[in-house]
Amino acid sequence: MTRADMDAVRDAFAAAARRSARLGIDAIQIHAAHGYLLHEFLSPLSNQRTDDYGGSLENRMRFPLEVFDAVRAAYPADRPVSVRLSGTDWVPGGWDIEQTVAFSKALEARGCSAIHVSSGGLHPAQAIPAGPGYQVPLARAVKQAVSIPVVAVGMITDFDHAEAIVATGDADLIALARGILYNPRWPWHAAAHLGASVSAPPQYLRSQPRQFPTLLVKGGGTAFD
Repeated sequence: MTRADMDAVRDAFAAAARRSARLGIDAIQIHAAHGYLLHEFLSPLSNQRTDDYGGSLENRMRFPLEVFDAVRAAYPADRPVSVRLSGTDWVPGGWDIEQTVAFSKALEARGCSAIHVSSGGLHPAQAIPAGPGYQVPLARAVKQAVSIPVVAVGMITDFDHAEAIVATGDADLIALARGILYNPRWPWHAAAHLGASVSAPPQYLRSQPRQFPTLLVKGGGTAFD
């Protein structure tokens, strides 16, 4: 990419942030994981540049940080901007958790609201030890290094497992993807299992389960008959 190409991409990120604000989006996230462009700048496996944007960690972080600064400046200050990272490439000599921690600290210093820790997605040689919570140690390492919220993700499908990750301080939030596709009411079922309540629109109160009479409490929305 030429400097002009990089400027165009940076400005496009900022323009997207401004559109999100106009649409009333409450929070946005910059995707810098899974082999997407910003991850390609970060990882020494993909970044083969020999200018100020390649080589050292400081140089490889430079363009992603420029993008973050542009997005943060374009989005209302009272709304959060988070960043999703790959905590490791799972390839020797690639992006790793130590570099992730350094990048997370730099993002925090610039006003990042939260770090979402995923992994992989960059290189075909990746050897991912997939299993329930396999990325939690990556989130834990970031959590121990920053004071902003950290999100854990990756094959977290069990209610008690998710609760334990938060309760032990390994992460502040749990993200679900395929688990939500399979069970769109996962948060409600988790609340029922853990004895909690959730806020629901008035029309949903009619579905209050007999065995969980305090699960659903009146929230926002309009009832339709």
